[in-house]
Amino acid sequence: MVRLAAGLDAQDCLDDAVLTRALDCLARFGERLRDIPTERLRIVGTNTLRKAQNPVAFIAKAQTLLGHEIDIISGVEEARLIYVGASRMMPATDGEQLFIDIGGGSTEIAAGTGFQPQKLQSLHLGCVAMSRDYFPDRKITATGFVNARTAARLELRPVVQHFRNHCWERVAGASGTIRATANVLRELGYSNQVITVAALEKLIQLILSSGHIDDVISSGMSAERIPVFPGGIAILIEVMKELGIDELAVTQGALREGILFDLIGRSSEQDARIRTVCAMEQRYHVDTEQADRVELTANILLDQVADDWQLDQPMLRQLLSWAARLHEIGLAIAHAQYHRHSAYLLEHSDMPGFNRSEQRWLAGMVGAHRRKLAATDIGEAIPKGLDKLTLRLAILLRLAVLFNRSRSYGFPDLLSLAANECTLKLGLSNSWLTANPLTLADIEREQEYLKLAGFDFQLINV
Repeated sequence: MVRLAAGLDAQDCLDDAVLTRALDCLARFGERLRDIPTERLRIVGTNTLRKAQNPVAFIAKAQTLLGHEIDIISGVEEARLIYVGASRMMPATDGEQLFIDIGGGSTEIAAGTGFQPQKLQSLHLGCVAMSRDYFPDRKITATGFVNARTAARLELRPVVQHFRNHCWERVAGASGTIRATANVLRELGYSNQVITVAALEKLIQLILSSGHIDDVISSGMSAERIPVFPGGIAILIEVMKELGIDELAVTQGALREGILFDLIGRSSEQDARIRTVCAMEQRYHVDTEQADRVELTANILLDQVADDWQLDQPMLRQLLSWAARLHEIGLAIAHAQYHRHSAYLLEHSDMPGFNRSEQRWLAGMVGAHRRKLAATDIGEAIPKGLDKLTLRLAILLRLAVLFNRSRSYGFPDLLSLAANECTLKLGLSNSWLTANPLTLADIEREQEYLKLAGFDFQLINV
């Protein structure tokens, strides 16, 4: 085990020893992963990399070793993926389900119906930090358990009402801490197939009577997990008590399986990102007819320049389409500077299925889809090396919006768009331009805007 969370100091910086241990591990993974096509693989970072103050250099080195990008997912996205993995790995049910996952740096609680998650929470409760803070050097005291359990209750307090008093058809725990706890309880004869609050209380008393975790846990658990076990059971018993759970089953599915099922879903009609885009359209009252028009126009323009601008990857087409559908969500906040409001929402909202890089791409495109444009406007958050592609996609989105400013289908039948590194040639007939003088004025203004970004935008007669 690398136990990345154990390397966080008081300032949430990762120490050199754990970084070296992590990079050595990832280097071995990299030997097997480099030749796997990107679309068939997904690598995610969770709570420790969300929390760390110095992750940039580590992530850059890790990505080089792996040969692939690392997605730093939000806590809510982690909870969603845990629900997907846990629900898919258990017998199917249409009833309400609740899943709990206690990790090294966070605890996820996910509820839903069937395979569809509905309520998701990620808490700053992890077995590594809890064990380090309240059970140093593996020494177990009654005071340590009291303080650890109190800390867990305090963290749970704001969210318990979302999950209490439900008639859950299934309640299960996922991942290492909970599976290890079930193994220990079974070995001790305290419970059989499920984890109970009574069995956990009995286990805690046994550990307290010994005073040292190593004297109690002799089987049912790997040696690497023993140091963080006390913090894990302190969290688990308080989660069960606060949520009113008497018995907890154990599932073999969790985050890893959820990532796999989600990855498979992206190649079918089960892509969670599509559901998220539709949900955001509804939440922010998007004019869907206008979104349809802008999306159609953007894809027509993309078809003409994809090869010349290296925009022929399916993912880029998806991102452009989603940006077209969501570029006006900022109108729900204010009409003035709405493109900036839209960009902020896209970068900072919880968007199930999207990783942070994808959200930054969307925010970069949408934030640059109107008004003055400079290459630096795409934003510092865009991954290095991808800002050029984002700028090109933003230009296509700008033109798509420009041709649909009247909010009615008036796209010219005869239109051509050609591009090279810094030149765009838009071909339109004089007769169409004469009939659409406002669009002509918009094009002339766009020529000035693109000039600021270093592009020569030419209008030619066809």
